[in-house]
Amino acid sequence: MVEPWRTGITTYDETNIWIRGYEVGSLMQRASFAETIFLLHAGRMPGREEGKLLDAILISSADHGPGSPSAATARLACSGNRGSVSSAIAAGVLAIGDQHGGAGMACMELIAEGTALAKAEGIPLEAAAEKLVELYRSRGERLAGMGHRKHSTDPRKDVLFGMADEFGLAGDGVRFMLALEDAVAKKIKPLPINIDGVLAAVLFDLGFPPIMGRLIFIVGRVAGLSAEVAEELAREKAMRIHVPVVYDGPPPRDLS
Repeated sequence: MVEPWRTGITTYDETNIWIRGYEVGSLMQRASFAETIFLLHAGRMPGREEGKLLDAILISSADHGPGSPSAATARLACSGNRGSVSSAIAAGVLAIGDQHGGAGMACMELIAEGTALAKAEGIPLEAAAEKLVELYRSRGERLAGMGHRKHSTDPRKDVLFGMADEFGLAGDGVRFMLALEDAVAKKIKPLPINIDGVLAAVLFDLGFPPIMGRLIFIVGRVAGLSAEVAEELAREKAMRIHVPVVYDGPPPRDLS
């Protein structure tokens, strides 16, 4: 006998649907989309402030212009295959990884490493952050969540950290990332906490596991990708994207 698949997320019958035990109709009338995402992943309804904070995280991740790797990939795929918006959006999602939007997971693991180090050695988070900067620097490894190609200061950091502090939800995750920013500036050079580091800190303090650092960026960015693809269809011609290419291979030659 084949073992059935198991799930604790959603079930249904002929007349209803339940998400984590809550009727979908009740959620539709009384919960926000962000609160439902929280419920899906955490298994419980968030407090009002938790829901607002997750909503802000989703907004912060939604879009960063058509030049970002995920949006550029989605638009390029749409330009070549205008008959499938799903494939274009999927292509954009596939461009999300360690270098673009996916470092939140690694950053949450870094935060866990730093807070565990502080606890194990009985040292302040600031000292733990400095130790990790030295360790990563000696190994030639990049610190996830630090640095941005376009911003000297990421405008989303103060908003999300400020909301977390205002709601009483800022904890060791936020404190460690601020300490890490100071340690990096002291030992390497000034680098801003980027959106991966910001959402990693807040999600850590909300109690989510590291994988949520990548998943929540994808959830938020799909909203922006859908808008980018819709604009590509509405305003641009098919095959209109011409990527600049400079050939530096061998000159024409005979095959002897």
